[in-house]
Amino acid sequence: MQIVGLLATSVALAVIPPAVPANLQVENAKAFLIAHASGTQNYICLPSATGVAWTLFGPQATLFDEDQRQIITHFLSANPGENGTLRPTWQHSRDTSAVWAAAVETSSDSAYVAPGAIPWLKLRVMGAQAGPADGDKLASASFIQRVNTAGGAAPATGCSSSTDIGRRALVPYAADYVFYRNRSDAE
Repeated sequence: MQIVGLLATSVALAVIPPAVPANLQVENAKAFLIAHASGTQNYICLPSATGVAWTLFGPQATLFDEDQRQIITHFLSANPGENGTLRPTWQHSRDTSAVWAAAVETSSDSAYVAPGAIPWLKLRVMGAQAGPADGDKLASASFIQRVNTAGGAAPATGCSSSTDIGRRALVPYAADYVFYRNRSDAE
């Protein structure tokens, strides 16, 4: 038997986000990308209302696709769309498109969040920028979820007196990030 021809079809795989607490659900949007992050949550010991406390000064992580290829870098940077307001940033590794986001909902629900892990988040995109060659892999994002977290919580020790001010702690963490675009943009 000889095969004369094959009919090839291209089917976009649906991105199915994990279950999340009700307050982290993203309405009227469609997930278009999930990536796994490995990196650090970075803290500095600073004066606080009660003395001194660990204060988050940003993440530093690399995000990978399902084939373990680097696709995004995650860090803190100035959002040009908000006159330089510092925001968590995700920049695509290939087309350099970027988004800046702010947390709008958080959950430490023990049915979802592992003990000692940073909370799960829903973040609203506050700014987006295409790459220099009009790269747009992230530019259409409207919301991001941080889910499936492990580690990353501020240390329990090392920031208890004024002599600790300025001390830094880079705490390893892992998480999945789910990127959403408005449903009208996705169809």
